[in-house]
Amino acid sequence: MRTITYLLIAGLLTLMPFSALGQTATPKAQKYGAWSIICDTPPGAASDQCALMQNVVADDRPEVGLSVVVLKTADNKARILRVLAPLGVILPNGLGLNIDGKDLGRASFVRCVADGCYAEVILKDDLLTTMQTGTNATFIIFASPEEGIGIPVDLSGFKDGFSKLP
Repeated sequence: MRTITYLLIAGLLTLMPFSALGQTATPKAQKYGAWSIICDTPPGAASDQCALMQNVVADDRPEVGLSVVVLKTADNKARILRVLAPLGVILPNGLGLNIDGKDLGRASFVRCVADGCYAEVILKDDLLTTMQTGTNATFIIFASPEEGIGIPVDLSGFKDGFSKLP
């Protein structure tokens, strides 16, 4: 499981704005409840690039997992919520999000790579506040047009982790 986690981290870090992993064997990590800040220095960069992330699996389908990542753009002008879903999801249905029983809508998938498909949204103030004050999120992917799979995400530690995200 640890190898899979680091492979997911490596894949996610590769797709961050800085586009490559640094020379360190293991990215630096700090824990905040259910979340971790993962930092690494990409080749040619003067400083670490960091993301707040959590890897989760569906309660009833352990083969179905997500990686949820929050990061700030290099210019610090935007925050991004990026979710890596497994290959085989129904793309037109998008990725659903529910926090503490409230449906917050769906995000479109923006690209697929060898490791899975990415949905990505700008993390605006209202969604950020909801994630910081919420307790449980459910991300919903679709294995078929009519079969949604809810994957729980623990929001404990999200507020503290986000406040420490460089």
